[in-house]
Amino acid sequence: MGFIDEAKSLPPPGIVNRNSVWLGFTGWLSAMLQNAINHRPPLKSGVHRQFLLTTIGWFIGYHITKYENYTYARLDREMNEYIKLHPEEFAPKEKKTYAEIVEPFYPVR
Repeated sequence: MGFIDEAKSLPPPGIVNRNSVWLGFTGWLSAMLQNAINHRPPLKSGVHRQFLLTTIGWFIGYHITKYENYTYARLDREMNEYIKLHPEEFAPKEKKTYAEIVEPFYPVR
């Protein structure tokens, strides 16, 4: 149950996200394909089934996005904790100017 407790502290993802749109479209397309396979008019028959499969796909996509956000937040938290515990491995590099990086230019004529 650790996932549920920690995931509640994250803000919820937007209702319209890439996973929801993609899986909603996939659900609708599967209903259309089933109509076409059964020799029914793809757009006009089984509208309730099209709506149902689109809604199911949207719901699954929303929860996949929620889990994905939790996973990335957990990985970020662990990485930042490691950086705080081992600052010697992440010493700041000296800053160079652009002139120090680029070699001098000598035009050849």
